[in-house]
Amino acid sequence: MSLNILYAANPSEWDVYSASLSFLLKQAGLSACISREFAPDEVDYIVYAPGSELQDFTPYTRCKAVMSLWAGVERITGNKTLTQPLTRMVDSGLEEGMCEWVAGHVLRYHLGMDRHILGQNGDWCQQPPPLARNRRVGILGLGALGQAVAGTLAALKFDTAGWSRSEKDIAGISCYGGDTGLRAVLARSEILVLLLPDTPETTNLLNTDTLALMPRGAMIVNPGRGPLIDDEALLAALDSGQISHATLDVFRVEPLPAGHPYWAHANVTVTPHIASDTRADTASQVVVENIRRCEAGEELMFLVDREAGY
Repeated sequence: MSLNILYAANPSEWDVYSASLSFLLKQAGLSACISREFAPDEVDYIVYAPGSELQDFTPYTRCKAVMSLWAGVERITGNKTLTQPLTRMVDSGLEEGMCEWVAGHVLRYHLGMDRHILGQNGDWCQQPPPLARNRRVGILGLGALGQAVAGTLAALKFDTAGWSRSEKDIAGISCYGGDTGLRAVLARSEILVLLLPDTPETTNLLNTDTLALMPRGAMIVNPGRGPLIDDEALLAALDSGQISHATLDVFRVEPLPAGHPYWAHANVTVTPHIASDTRADTASQVVVENIRRCEAGEELMFLVDREAGY
């Protein structure tokens, strides 16, 4: 019996996903039909993006799993019509892209590239930066992406520490957990990278009080989620010099509104949510492997905990 797989994600990527999924399904020995149009009661699996027009999952009574192409699932976990198993995207392409983006911006801060690239103000500054081993970098969030980023920065010899709600044990990384651990990581982080999910517990995690714990002049890189930061508190910290610069890739409202203070602030770098994206070739491998697992009665990879929100 052939499986019916509904593609309910970005229409502009349909051609590349349909080709990639079809090829990999055939390689896996799975007979399947992929389409953007199936009767709901004929669908076995849904390849999904939370921005899709599909928001009511009630009619999909035969569906065995909904597989999101996004790493973040906060926009879908509250959907009460979604009773099918939900998986999130964790794949090598997304991890590699995030590691490359974060490493680039951390190195920009560490090396003082803005200061040393001449032509801005004519200053001839020959003071070298410290070596990476003498630069303390903190990562909030040690999920799959956080661990990959931590490993990349540690490989560059940065003094790397990470925090998660439940303390992890990762070789080469100083790991912390709980409220006391959060304060300890913030207090040591000259450069702070945010890679936490968006949950009620993480909203405004960086606020007036927590920003004050950081070393004066610290720098922030946020490719995680916009609501992790209290925007007014960050702007105040930037104006006072408590935080010297912030590179922000994610925001509460996207695209970032034209009149938002971040656009005009001299110590803020805005990037358009490009830190990492799902690549069809690697994401399709994860989707097909999960379909194979489900058909074989095996446990799904990257199953979302609805209560935890990720």
